[in-house]
Amino acid sequence: MPCNPGLLRSVPLFSLLDDDETAVLASQVELKTFASRERIYKLGTPGGQAYVMVTGKVRVSTVDEDGQEVIVDEPSVGEIFGFASMLEQTAHHTNAVALEESTCLEIDRNDITVLLERKPHAGMDLLTVLGRQIHAAQELVRARGSRNPNEIIEKEATFGERVADTVAGFGGSWTFISLFGVVLAVYTLINIALGKTAWDPYPFILLNLFLSMLAAIQAPVIMMSQNRQNTRDRLRSELDFDVNRRAETEIQGLARKLNLLDDKLHDLDGLLRHAVDKRSASIS
Repeated sequence: MPCNPGLLRSVPLFSLLDDDETAVLASQVELKTFASRERIYKLGTPGGQAYVMVTGKVRVSTVDEDGQEVIVDEPSVGEIFGFASMLEQTAHHTNAVALEESTCLEIDRNDITVLLERKPHAGMDLLTVLGRQIHAAQELVRARGSRNPNEIIEKEATFGERVADTVAGFGGSWTFISLFGVVLAVYTLINIALGKTAWDPYPFILLNLFLSMLAAIQAPVIMMSQNRQNTRDRLRSELDFDVNRRAETEIQGLARKLNLLDDKLHDLDGLLRHAVDKRSASIS
């Protein structure tokens, strides 16, 4: 089906093309309609074409090392998918399935070649838009890679906060308790043994002063460390929420597939019953 040049203007990849360049490309591409649940392309198939969303909904997914389906993208109107495999002439690394009746523009490598032959300057426009997409992808990878809460906290921690974590970690260990007990025992025993010449005789007023000062300093330091731990817990909760939401989406998708399979089985059962009844009627 011929393509309206106006559709190409909604595609970010072709947004910088002028009217003549858009008209040339529109004369080359095709408009295709896919039924609900129809596979647009499959993982491992030759990547001869790329597609641009016009209407409907498409899911692009791949399979990880554990054999689980991973949703890569659900392109919105005007977005392109399968473009890298089309340019490289390599097999697709993803699956693309229409979740509902969808209309897409089909573009192959020859269409881009004809455009560049007739309008060579259009190549710079395409490269400019591709450069923007590459930078956006790099930022996305960088942002997703820094979602480890421990890495985020450590990266943003100040010197004082690192000291607070060290003090809180040491103050809550058996090493500190053991050393503190030994120091108290040695201090009290020496002062008792010295008798009247002791610098801090019983009831050890100077020792109580030191303990009060230590507690006054240690308490806010421990609270600082606890606040940072609360931040870690909040980030972990956000990550858990994202994981649970994706898992819920996958479960809902699986439930829809099971319901669709059940409907098809019921339809098949009905057809079989009808065929059996028809055959029985013809025999009798």
